[in-house]
Amino acid sequence: MMEKLCCFQFVGGPTSYGSGKGKNHAGNIKFGFDLVKGKANHPMEDYHVARFVELDDHELGLFAIYDGHSGDRVPSYLQKHLFDNILNEREFWVDPKRSISNAYEKTDEAILSHESDLGRGGSTSVTAVLINGQRLWVANLGDSRAVLSKGGEAIQMSTDHEPSTERVSIEHKGGFVSNMPGDVPRVNGQLAVSRAFGDKSLKSHLRSDPAIHDTTVDNKTDLLVLASDGLWKVMDNQEVVDIARRIKDPQKAAKRLIAEALKRESKDDISCVVVRFRKWGV
Repeated sequence: MMEKLCCFQFVGGPTSYGSGKGKNHAGNIKFGFDLVKGKANHPMEDYHVARFVELDDHELGLFAIYDGHSGDRVPSYLQKHLFDNILNEREFWVDPKRSISNAYEKTDEAILSHESDLGRGGSTSVTAVLINGQRLWVANLGDSRAVLSKGGEAIQMSTDHEPSTERVSIEHKGGFVSNMPGDVPRVNGQLAVSRAFGDKSLKSHLRSDPAIHDTTVDNKTDLLVLASDGLWKVMDNQEVVDIARRIKDPQKAAKRLIAEALKRESKDDISCVVVRFRKWGV
C-alpha cells in the first residue's frame, strides 16, 4: 500500500552491514547511514530502515534502528513489518501518536505469537516518521536513541529505557533488577533494557509501550541522528551533533561517528542514520 518509492533506498540485510544514502523528492532533505558489526562472536544484530515514500499525496521519511539481542530474527522482522503496521493504522493521519502506539503493541503481539519462527530473542527500536518534511514523530523502546539538532543544540527525542530507572514497574510485575552477572543493571539479571520487542521469557516483567515524542521541523532544524547504543555508550548527544554538523554528506557523517565510537573502543554492533534537513551552509 505504501510502495510508491520516490528515491534511492537501501535496506541492510542479515549479511549486509551496509552503508548508503538517499534524499527526498525535492532533494532538500538528505540521509546517510552506516552499520558496522561489533566484536562479539555472533551474527550482526543491528538492522535499519532509511527511505522516503509517497502515500496518500504525502511524502514520508521513514528512519529506524533495530538493535537485536539473543539473535537477529526479531530486528529483521521489525525491519520488514513495523513501518507497514504503523502506516496501516486507520487513524494515522488523524492521530499519529495513538497509531504509532497501537502499531508497536500489535507488532509485539505478532512477534510473541511467532516465537517458534522468530526465537526467544528481542530487539530495541527507535523509529522516526517525517511527514511532508514538516512534522517529526519519534518512538522508541529500549536504548536505541534519536537526537535532533536545532541550531546546533542537541535535543534528545527518545527515552532511554533502563532497568534502574524503571525498577518500580519491574518489581511491581514480580521481576527484579540486579547488577549480577555483569556490571550494569539488568531485568532479572538478564536484559539491560526495561522495554523491548519480543523477549517472551521476560515479557511479564518488561514493558513494550513506546515513548513517543514529536516536534515541528523549523528553519533551525538541521540534523537528526538515530543510532544503536554501540554509539551512545561512548559518545554524548552534543558530541554526536557537533561532529555530524561539520560534515556535509550525511553518509560520511554516519561513517565518521561510527569511526569515532570504534576509536573509543565500542565493542558492540553500531548502526547510525543521519538525516540533514537543510542545504549545507544555509
